[in-house]
Amino acid sequence: MSAYQFLNELYISGKWTVGSSSHVINDINPFNQDHILTLNSANQDDVDLAYQAAADAFKVWANSAAQSRVECIERVIQIITARREEMIDLLISESGSTRLKANIEVDAVLAISKEAATFPHRLIPEMLESKNPHRKSWVYKQALGVIAVISPWNFPFHLSMRSVVTAIAIGNTVVLKPASDTPITGGLLLAKLFAEAGLPEGVLNVVTGAGGEIGDYFVQHPVPKMISFTGSTEVGKRVGELAVGGQHLKRVALELGGNAPLVVLDDADLDLAVELTVMGRFLHQGQICMSTNRVIVDAQIYDEFVNKLKVRVQGIAYGDPNSAQTLIGPIINQDQVHRIEQLIQTAKNDGSQLLYGGEIHGNVVPPHIFIDVDPQSSLAQQETFGPVLPIIKANDEAHALALANDTEFGLASAVCTSNRERGLQFALAVDAGMTHINAISVADDPTAPFGGEKNSGLGRFNGQWILDEFSRTHWISVND
Repeated sequence: MSAYQFLNELYISGKWTVGSSSHVINDINPFNQDHILTLNSANQDDVDLAYQAAADAFKVWANSAAQSRVECIERVIQIITARREEMIDLLISESGSTRLKANIEVDAVLAISKEAATFPHRLIPEMLESKNPHRKSWVYKQALGVIAVISPWNFPFHLSMRSVVTAIAIGNTVVLKPASDTPITGGLLLAKLFAEAGLPEGVLNVVTGAGGEIGDYFVQHPVPKMISFTGSTEVGKRVGELAVGGQHLKRVALELGGNAPLVVLDDADLDLAVELTVMGRFLHQGQICMSTNRVIVDAQIYDEFVNKLKVRVQGIAYGDPNSAQTLIGPIINQDQVHRIEQLIQTAKNDGSQLLYGGEIHGNVVPPHIFIDVDPQSSLAQQETFGPVLPIIKANDEAHALALANDTEFGLASAVCTSNRERGLQFALAVDAGMTHINAISVADDPTAPFGGEKNSGLGRFNGQWILDEFSRTHWISVND
């Protein structure tokens, strides 16, 4: 029997405990609607207990030996590696991940965990040049305190782990609130893994609950020094408002929505551009903040690109996420399906031409591609978060750049061109946190800064950037 079954309780101060709320979370497989488990949600009293446990644990964990933190993370890595297939099966059943995407996600978890294992030994005091010859000046990096993590359902394992393992590595303690659609892979699984690895009680606590009951309270609580939130821009703005504008001023790391463009310039390899479009848009049903939300194509090659894309999309396999051939699996829940259905109907009403589509069955939405799309339409301006793609025609390179930047978002982007220098100059002019040349817009590297501009968030994850976000800088001076 799997060690990761029956994760149906909260995890507070090293103990599994039943949530105190009357609200119940029913965890459902989004593809076949099988019931996975039921768990009682947390109420505000549970949140208090979790934060108190984390605050108490911080007093010891912040002063723990760097090597002991490294060894704990290394044990987590060993467990994930040994039981990889169980992690993949959980992601497929709970989050609707295809087998391809689940493998990508587990790889990302291992990569960020390996990077985090270097952090304890990177918190090295730095001596500064002092203007006063009689004083020495130093900068120390220290643990910040209790960090609150709110994670989403689309990449639940990775997007929880990248904050949790980083915080723990530096010497912080954590209270994690996963999305209600993915309480296991976004939260309780992490609690189980770190408990197996011997993490002291209270260092990681997991509470699952409805945003309407504990969401604001979780952010406004006086204990956490920082809120790490990944999710929609709408909710992220609310989190930022509560964290920064409330009684207890907190740091925030906000990774929010996107409207990633893939720009296909007139000298692009069209076969490559088509593949970048397919993988950039349809991986994980388009339910990725970096997903290619629109393709902007130079008018000179627009028709040829569209024809090649239509042929290619006809070969996309969709349906059962457990099949190795499936690229598009189920949407996470019926509410999201209805939202996508409305977006498709609105696009038709606005005059966009449906190039390719199909019948929706259950939570499985086939790929939908629209051409002749008005760049000001809702289809072009909203984050779809589904397998629906608008193709927009640009008059020339300058027009393509203007279209790429004509959005409230600025997370990921991509450009396809046969001229490397041209691609670099174009990429630097895109108002986004990340731009990839001749690659898909969906990319993550544990040593590269991950984050966006405008309404796509604040701060950067990964590498030295997240180490700086999750630690405090302390200047010390002393007489020589």
